[in-house]
Amino acid sequence: MKKTEFTKSRNIKNILFFSLMVFLFSCQDNDKKNTEKINGFTHVEWSKDAVIYEVNVRQFTAEGTFAAFEKHLPRLSEMGVDILWLMPINPVGLKNRKGSLGSYYSVKDYKAVNPEYGNMDDFKKLVNEAHKLGMHVILDWVANHTSWDNKMIEEHPEWYTKDSLGNFVSPFDWSDVVDLNYENEEMQEYMIGALKFWIEEANIDGYRCDVAGMVPVEFWDKARAELDKIKPVFMLAEAEEVKHHKNAFDMSYGWDFHHIMNEIAKGNKNANDAEKYFIKNDKNYPEDAYRMYFTSNHDENSWNGTEFERMGDAAKTFAVFSFMIPGMPLIYSGQEAALNKRLAFFEKDTIIWGDIELEKFYKNLIQIKKKNEALWNGTSGGKLVRINSSDNENVFAFVREKNGNKIFAIFNFSGEKQYVTFEGDKFIGEYINAFTGKEAKFSANENLEIEPWGYFVFEGKNI
Repeated sequence: MKKTEFTKSRNIKNILFFSLMVFLFSCQDNDKKNTEKINGFTHVEWSKDAVIYEVNVRQFTAEGTFAAFEKHLPRLSEMGVDILWLMPINPVGLKNRKGSLGSYYSVKDYKAVNPEYGNMDDFKKLVNEAHKLGMHVILDWVANHTSWDNKMIEEHPEWYTKDSLGNFVSPFDWSDVVDLNYENEEMQEYMIGALKFWIEEANIDGYRCDVAGMVPVEFWDKARAELDKIKPVFMLAEAEEVKHHKNAFDMSYGWDFHHIMNEIAKGNKNANDAEKYFIKNDKNYPEDAYRMYFTSNHDENSWNGTEFERMGDAAKTFAVFSFMIPGMPLIYSGQEAALNKRLAFFEKDTIIWGDIELEKFYKNLIQIKKKNEALWNGTSGGKLVRINSSDNENVFAFVREKNGNKIFAIFNFSGEKQYVTFEGDKFIGEYINAFTGKEAKFSANENLEIEPWGYFVFEGKNI
């Protein structure tokens, strides 16, 4: 080839290469723009390593008031709690009430405080004190239905769902509430106004939205946009549909995995079923979608039993697991006191605190999560990579890494002692046992003995 032909050929190749690179970068930019367009909000900074705590005000203290609960704030702050989710604080309807006190989720007035808990000033003081301690407060919001004696039902009957005979409709067997009609735009505007009210009036930090999947996602998208104009908020959906993460919600329930944990504890599922869940979750959900994991909450405790009833000896194992996997762990009122009774849903049933025997247990888990970036939420944390072993059915081991931070976690999902050999090299390294402080070193083909329902959490020595 002549020099001029070589030069011409090289120039053509350079032009083609440059054009290809421009095209590729353009695709990346378009992908970035699409991502930005899909994700209609940014997680608040304080949520990246947060732990959430559900507050049952009615049952938390003998008084069942904001003022009485406020005395627990320093303890919860010391434990490491970041987000306080208060179950509905609105007045409860009297008409068709269930039990003597009724359901928290039968709302009589969206802009008022349940007088059993105190008044608006009491609530504002509670929020203010929580903020002083570095905690954030979200309210439980019941958007799908109201009580039968909510004033809206007389003033705006068109805001409610009716059957073919013109009768008001209750969802499912929830006979103490009436279903709202989200085809009515005026009702939607009222509801958004009521959501804004608590942020503007009491400076709360967001909402946990009851049965969010029964309300059109378009409403939630619109509501989130309006709330963020006041202040950046945190939104939790009681649902686990992927669409809720598009523009409205930071976090959704990990109901499916909760049920898998229960079934593993009963011996009906095993560690491989847990892996299938995480593969499915990673495939379906946006990378930065927070999922909430729990061994108990108000529904589970009251209707399906305490974690000790459902999980037996595996209860603490799965509590630890929920703190180590990608997602935000939830602690329900009384779990730090090893509460082992079902709290009555429609009656007064005070939590027995005793010596709060598991407080140090949960405090330790929270500290482990916060100091190790690999365990943070969403893209702030590291991806879960399973470590295969000689017994994948009974042992679930994995590593998570982020910015030089690493954890190697091992769980025995059975009631039998296990002896396993780990495969591959992703776990190899030097660690500190997060619970004992002892050093540990793992090499290729490492063998380990694990007690029934036992667990280990090892932190990379560099953190």
